[in-house]
Amino acid sequence: MQGGSTGIGYGLKYQARCIADVKADTDHTSFLAGTLSLKEENEVHLIRLSSGGTELVCEGLFSHPNEIWDLASCPFDQRIFSTVFSSGESYEAAVWQIPELYGQSNSPQLECIASLDAHSSKIKCVLWWPSGRHDKLISIDEQNIFLWSLDSSKKSAQVQSQESGGMLHHMTGGAWDPHDQNVVASTSESSIQFWDLRTMKKTNSIECSHVRNIDYDSKKKHMLVTAADESGIHIWDVRMSKAPVAELPGHSHWTWAVRSNPEYEGIILSAGTDSAVNLWFANPANNDELTSPSTKWTESLLHTYNDYEDSVYGISWSSREPWIFASLSYDGRVVVESIKPHLPRK
Repeated sequence: MQGGSTGIGYGLKYQARCIADVKADTDHTSFLAGTLSLKEENEVHLIRLSSGGTELVCEGLFSHPNEIWDLASCPFDQRIFSTVFSSGESYEAAVWQIPELYGQSNSPQLECIASLDAHSSKIKCVLWWPSGRHDKLISIDEQNIFLWSLDSSKKSAQVQSQESGGMLHHMTGGAWDPHDQNVVASTSESSIQFWDLRTMKKTNSIECSHVRNIDYDSKKKHMLVTAADESGIHIWDVRMSKAPVAELPGHSHWTWAVRSNPEYEGIILSAGTDSAVNLWFANPANNDELTSPSTKWTESLLHTYNDYEDSVYGISWSSREPWIFASLSYDGRVVVESIKPHLPRK
């Protein structure tokens, strides 16, 4: 089902890849987006959906050093977020705080709360535990996974523990289990690895190649979804790791990002380098809680949003209004859409 232009647009000045829901803002539907310009001073935009839901308003515009390759909002403080950034030579990661009176200043400066400076190889992402207040952070680079203890009041982050992914595993990203703050999944070119943060040891792995992105299902334990370069979207039950329990075709080119909806069971969003965002429905046919290898799944493409002229690298659900998502194409175009017209009727 193809879609025309129904979304609300907002333009960044430069190219961009990263957008994140400001989960801690319970009064507004808002997102943070970060730019990726090699030659210019980069920017972080705080974007808010107007109360009438008809326009996107820039609530704050902040200078940021270097190209932003990853951006994540703190789930319990709306003024705090993390970035991974590159100067072209090396990659760094930091936790930032938006100044309190940011609306009253022409060019408010972000305050660096903590520099995650223990990495020696290319940093891929920073993870916050998605389910509430937690004083720990995860950062993943190509070789290692780090557990940090963050104290935002003292403006410090200390490495609590770290572990190597192993010589054979070139780590590319990860996701933190919303149902268990002791479990993190990391992706590599050949597998998904699961870590127990209490011991920093691997507890399980799933063999699958070229995973670009991974997301846990926040409604169902043990379930996660992955996006791969050419093989599309796979849904996994980690208790049955030999094969995915369901597959979706993904995109006509690389499937770059995938997100499970925070509220509606079986609703999945994906983005790709074919300049499209796809809305999927995938759920066990009988709504079985316990899936088995023989469980039949209902799978369908509900809608394709193709109001883009470039690859779409960033997608994010609104946790406040879970029928709304924001997408970000490489040319710096933010589009906010409602999925209400396309939700399956019960």
